[in-house]
Amino acid sequence: MSKIDWVLVAVFITGFLLFLYGANVYNAIAGYGGIYMCVGSIAAYIIVFIYHELTKKSACECPPNPPPQPQNP
Repeated sequence: MSKIDWVLVAVFITGFLLFLYGANVYNAIAGYGGIYMCVGSIAAYIIVFIYHELTKKSACECPPNPPPQPQNP
């Protein structure tokens, strides 16, 4: 796993724990902050995954087609 994946997992776990803390002490700001952190980390992971898939190079770097041969009249 890359560093970005580890950071997003840490943010997700922190958000989940913050949500649980907010639910236990009836603190709406902490609870909603935790929910937003969880949802944001999932959205960031999806964006990073799609970016890597779009910029991935193909496995086969085939040479270009040879130039066409001139035709005799």
